Amino acid sequence: MKTVGTTAAYAIAAITGVLGAGSLALFGLFLWRGALGLVDLGLPERVVWGWDAGLCLLFFVQHSVMVRRSFRDRLGAVLPGHWHGVVYTIASAAALLLLAGLWQRSATVIYAASGTQLWLARAVLLLSLAGVLWGIGSLKEFDAFGTQAFLSQVRGTPGPAPVLTIAGPYRWVRHPFYCCGILAVWAAPVLSLDRLILNCLFTAWIVLGARLEERDLLAEFGDGYRRYQRAAPMLVPSIPRYRKKGQQRR
Repeated sequence: MKTVGTTAAYAIAAITGVLGAGSLALFGLFLWRGALGLVDLGLPERVVWGWDAGLCLLFFVQHSVMVRRSFRDRLGAVLPGHWHGVVYTIASAAALLLLAGLWQRSATVIYAASGTQLWLARAVLLLSLAGVLWGIGSLKEFDAFGTQAFLSQVRGTPGPAPVLTIAGPYRWVRHPFYCCGILAVWAAPVLSLDRLILNCLFTAWIVLGARLEERDLLAEFGDGYRRYQRAAPMLVPSIPRYRKKGQQRR
């Protein structure tokens, strides 16, 4: 593939960042407010359930397939390796925008919080966001949208080597982002049937995704990650037992 010029590379990186951040912001608003009602398809109640579940599955398949090492190897036959993060982010943003934008509201409300319970749900969601930010701050080299690796290759500078982070929330739990994600989806003051579908499917997908990611991490870091597995739980935080703080390089 022909090398991308510097100007084009920065434009691609900027577009990728906007799409990635914008889709996450819209999904955050979706979690806060529930179904946004941007597009009303007028579907019958039972069809709404299947439609919303399908939107979830579309996102799950895209996210889980493209993050696997096998997909990276196949993509590498078409595009250089440093394109993976950018392509993955754009595809993830598209799937997430479809989910939040086309989500249909169910008329069946299971539970609606008010007063103290309402504010407690809001607090849990905000604490989940704080946990994500804490996790990001603990990663010395965090490339959320794959743009840093992309631009490093374009500029001809070597990217950072993979590291195993054992600091901040990573001392308490191996997957703090997944842990916070589960808390965030369940922190809904109004639990309609469509939201229950989302919560259950996202929770199952996060647990499965964490287990699949563990395989890649074991392949990447070997015995170092096995020791980490014995010291820190996967999704439910516990008192830190991993005394060696910081990061371990491959």
